[in-house]
Amino acid sequence: MQTKEKYAGFDNRGTKIKWLMPGQWKVLILDDGSQKLINGVVREDDILELNVTHIERIEQRRPANKEMDAVYLLSPLPHIVDCMMADLERQRYRRTFLIWTSVLQPDLQTRLDKSVMAKKHIVQASVLNVDYYPRESHLITFRDPWSFPTLYHPACNHLVRQHLDNLAQKIVSICVSLGEYPAIRYYSPQNTNHEARVLCSHLARFVQLQLDQYAQYNSDFPPPSPRPRGHLIITDRSLDLFAPLLHEFTYQAMVHDLLRLTEGDKVFYKASINQSQPGKDQEISEKDGIWVKYRHLHMKDLLEQLVQDFNAFKAQNPQFADSEGPATINGIKDMLAGLPKFQEGKEAYSLHLTMTQDAMNVFQEQRLADIASVEQTLATGLDEDYRKPKNLADQVVRLLDDDAVLFPDRLRLIIQYLLHRDGLLPTDVQKLLLHARLPPQDSEVIYNLELLGAHVTRALKDTRPGARYPFGKREAQPPPTDTSGLSRFDPALKIILEELIRGTLDQTIFPFTKPHLDAADGLIGKDEVSQASLRSAKPTWARTRPSKSEPRQRILVFMAGGATYSESRACYEASHSLNKDIYLATSHMLTPSLYLRQVGDLSVDRRRLDLPSDRPKPRAPDHLFEKEAPPPPPPAKSLDPSLDKMQKLRLNDEGLLPMPTNGSAQDHKQTLPASSSSSGRLTKDKDKDGEKKKKHHFFSSKR
Repeated sequence: MQTKEKYAGFDNRGTKIKWLMPGQWKVLILDDGSQKLINGVVREDDILELNVTHIERIEQRRPANKEMDAVYLLSPLPHIVDCMMADLERQRYRRTFLIWTSVLQPDLQTRLDKSVMAKKHIVQASVLNVDYYPRESHLITFRDPWSFPTLYHPACNHLVRQHLDNLAQKIVSICVSLGEYPAIRYYSPQNTNHEARVLCSHLARFVQLQLDQYAQYNSDFPPPSPRPRGHLIITDRSLDLFAPLLHEFTYQAMVHDLLRLTEGDKVFYKASINQSQPGKDQEISEKDGIWVKYRHLHMKDLLEQLVQDFNAFKAQNPQFADSEGPATINGIKDMLAGLPKFQEGKEAYSLHLTMTQDAMNVFQEQRLADIASVEQTLATGLDEDYRKPKNLADQVVRLLDDDAVLFPDRLRLIIQYLLHRDGLLPTDVQKLLLHARLPPQDSEVIYNLELLGAHVTRALKDTRPGARYPFGKREAQPPPTDTSGLSRFDPALKIILEELIRGTLDQTIFPFTKPHLDAADGLIGKDEVSQASLRSAKPTWARTRPSKSEPRQRILVFMAGGATYSESRACYEASHSLNKDIYLATSHMLTPSLYLRQVGDLSVDRRRLDLPSDRPKPRAPDHLFEKEAPPPPPPAKSLDPSLDKMQKLRLNDEGLLPMPTNGSAQDHKQTLPASSSSSGRLTKDKDKDGEKKKKHHFFSSKR
């Protein structure tokens, strides 16, 4: 299946169904959550090829099939357990093979263990540990945008512990899927006192505890492997407050920032093939080779590259080029044979050429080149010549007064200037807001950043230095010739990964959860000299550098509170340049507009957030507990069909009438003949009044 090539390490969802009952036909039962997990990596046709007759939803009405086995792939939620128990009580299927997407809560597990019907019908129960969504080959999300307000909103403090426990369980699921028992390090902010500064330390300890418990009860974890032991870096959104605000001009980040994409379980963009045809939603996914190849390319290089590739594509399909000569039979056959592939390629190039051009139009209309130049200086602390900037405040104010600059971009500029200065006098903040002519609610966004550790204001005699960068600024150097001056900023995550692999990552900022055990093994080393693997008996003391044929070491980074596309790109680039397999996991992906909205919501009434924890708890549908109507009794059958018809009739003086449907048996008593005449005629005895005998020839025999 395409799954293995696309999501290496995360492809055990569909094959688990095949392992349970090889060669036997079964029904697959899913719930809403598990169906989304499956749809993210496996096509329905691929599942049906695993001897699955059909797929059903456990919440919906379903006919019983007592002669068929069933495989349940379910989310470990209370109402789903209720649905499962209802199926078992009604013995809807012959045998049950139960798979949970993650570990079941102890009280729910106890309920199943005590159930007599569960013991009788559940043949096998297991946990798949797949409670996450692989979005790309090295990018995993939990599709949980509510994680941000849960972690940072002051009114949600009592929800944090349970939420961190849920996050830890999902992170452990990723580690189990990868077969990694990593050394864990977490972000510990310095010189800050915001309330959320301890989130990473608590989450890291939860993950360590659950990993240790899993290894204790699963003797085959981690599996033997020559791969060096992996690393898990746990951090949160407060690590880098610049990354969600800057205008990024690589393809993926730019279209998510500037264009109106429809984002849900899948990502769509409405693009038209030509002006005569209306636009239609086209999916942007890992199946699109152009998207996968160019999503991290800078826009200044992308347009030229797309045109070159499209011309090469047309050259590879000359049968579709306009020709003035008459069409031949062989030419038509060649066109028909290549039509599906050509049409698919044509739509893909049309989509990306349209998106690229639309993004560049927005770039020019909104003066993003001028804005981005100032943003890069604010984020790096250096101008385009890698020198200390001059007159930076004047440049910011000039852009705030420019009518061509949109209000959201003005807000982003003010926040970046505050971060660059590590806080301003309250009067200076108000002056910037007046220059920008922003609505009053936007000031809430600025002041809410303090909940993430930012310093928005400072006292007049505050001696704090400006430009607070958690990992230092880049040293002054001549600008490289192969990159744009609008892309000088590197996310903090990229610097962390480089220092981690060099073995120079500060242990005070990123301590280990088990320093006495993992500190020595967790330092990768400056030149990647031997690192003993806990999973391999092969000595590594003689190796100087790992060869390309050896499996690469894995590094998993978890970003609580959402990650940006620039940080995702940094992980891909570090994987390539540092010869590691680096995965980024996060609760959800952030765009600048979503980030500003979520930061602004940190000061609103919690009831307006519509958190899942504040909604009514989902319940199992009532129809699952309704008693099934008994089947209608089969019609009575007699030996002689003629007698059945006669029993529905009665005779009187006026002829043949239907038998009444009600009344007593005495009122409608019918006497059947004991015998028939030689001619086969039926007769009726005389009544008590002595009336003349009447003969009625109902049936005659000609035998």
